[in-house]
Amino acid sequence: MATTPTKPPAAAPLKINRIGLAAADYRGGKTTLCAGCGHNAISERIIDAMYAMGVAPERVAKLSGIGCSSKSPAYFMNRSHSFNAVHGRMPSVATGAVLANRNLLALGVSGDGDTVSIGMGQFVHLMRRNLPMIYIIEDNGVYGLTKGQFSATADMGSTLKTGVINDLPPVDTCAMAITLGATFVGRSFSGDKKQLFAMLKAAIAHRGTVMLDVVSPCVTFNDHEGSTKSYKYMKDHEEPLQELDFVPVFEDITVEYDAGTTVEVTMHDGSKLRLRKLEESYDPTNRIKAITRLHEAHDKQEVLTGVLYVNPEAPTFVDLLNMTDEPLATLPESVVRPGREVLEQVMEELR
Repeated sequence: MATTPTKPPAAAPLKINRIGLAAADYRGGKTTLCAGCGHNAISERIIDAMYAMGVAPERVAKLSGIGCSSKSPAYFMNRSHSFNAVHGRMPSVATGAVLANRNLLALGVSGDGDTVSIGMGQFVHLMRRNLPMIYIIEDNGVYGLTKGQFSATADMGSTLKTGVINDLPPVDTCAMAITLGATFVGRSFSGDKKQLFAMLKAAIAHRGTVMLDVVSPCVTFNDHEGSTKSYKYMKDHEEPLQELDFVPVFEDITVEYDAGTTVEVTMHDGSKLRLRKLEESYDPTNRIKAITRLHEAHDKQEVLTGVLYVNPEAPTFVDLLNMTDEPLATLPESVVRPGREVLEQVMEELR
């Protein structure tokens, strides 16, 4: 008796985002970081956020310095532009790239050593200028490439695996960024997928300097008892300010919350950042209260996470310079290169 051959099950349709790309289009090379490193979790959330927001990879410029964290851009969005700068000098490279081509979405990935030690001077000036870019600090409190010494963000009283106790106070990059003029400042934990994903989507929609300090445990040198940057410590001491919800402008924005419990911030593109209050008194648009709350959390040995400060109305560095609407990188040579007569005029004025 003849039998009718059965058809193989149909393959599930490939899921694509609003610009027709699959999640695989946002991936990079295979990571060479330690298994369990928090940096890898951050890379995954960047991939998720860029895919969800429908950002063309070719429109992104990935920038980094030196350190474990600065290897991370190799592990996501391999179709994007990329520049690995020298130690601590990523902000100046990012500034040049954004001023040359404002159509690029600049994404800087740095570490606590790359930012707060050798790169502190450049970090300060980047924050005060409100350059439109996303700056992520993958913060593990140690120098992972040089065998785990304390970095400048390590908390006083925390210990190394060797038992050495840190006797110096930490630099709080969030408090510094808010004080200096960054217009979107937040802190998260690499192990908090939901919170970090929402913050990254909001960061993509923000026009101005976004500074995200993400506590990212180093499983090799700083994930032990006595560390204040370990997975266990973060799970025991994380104090979220709010529950985050981000609704892009291209999606239905009719989500509602109970009256009086949510702060809604409209981003420059019309997207909505909704912050469901866990602390009734906290206002993320108040710079002074944000800095005060950070100091209070430090005194209580809390690790405050969430959107600490946001101001979508402030002019960016590009706005302040009154630059041309067309990116400098796309202008013809006849416009960006003055003729000989202009040079002679300048030289004559200097005589």
